[in-house]
Amino acid sequence: MSGKGSKKRLFVVGNGVLLEDMSERVDASDAVLRFNEPKASIGMSGTKTTWLFVCNTGKPMKRRLDNPSYPTSPIVQAAELVILASHPIAVEKYAPKLSLLARIKGRRAEWTWACLNMFGNAGKMVAVMPVSDYEDGCRELGLEPSLLLKIRTFPSTGYFGIRYALQQCPADEWDVEIAGFSWQGWQRHAWADERSWLERKVAERNIHIWPAGDDQKPKYAKKRKHGKD
Repeated sequence: MSGKGSKKRLFVVGNGVLLEDMSERVDASDAVLRFNEPKASIGMSGTKTTWLFVCNTGKPMKRRLDNPSYPTSPIVQAAELVILASHPIAVEKYAPKLSLLARIKGRRAEWTWACLNMFGNAGKMVAVMPVSDYEDGCRELGLEPSLLLKIRTFPSTGYFGIRYALQQCPADEWDVEIAGFSWQGWQRHAWADERSWLERKVAERNIHIWPAGDDQKPKYAKKRKHGKD
């Protein structure tokens, strides 16, 4: 941990490829934030997990629910608190609606109760992010919640997790390191806006961003269509 008289360290481990083994540095941090199912950093980022932010919607969550090894994995078992990023009310108000065919195939808009059951049975404390936090986070990116379905652009779980952790770890007490982030993935996420948001945070406080192994891959960020560059 941090030495006497120095700031504490928050380490954010994204799900991208790490360029070097950071296990010792991560596990020595005072708080560690991870997301969903961090496969790419297994064996490279230790296991300490203060907060595990989970996207409790979509097919990836269903896959985790169907995988008996997920709740017993080292990262889930190490998590002090699991936070579900999508409140059912927020999903109802702002998430894309499933087609009839998708529902017939067993898809669901959100898996909140199933997640509570799985993580609870694994002995984990679980929280659900309030609707107000979702709405405030959207606006902080320049996304009006009431227009999300129209513009079909949505914040990522990674963004909400980092936003939460920075709020919990004030700048005068905490330094921040971030690894395994390259701001790419699902094309409906506001990757460019999220990266710009984090760059503003870097200008405001001590945040070091380690390069990710997939920074050179093609970006899939969706172009903004709601009147902002």
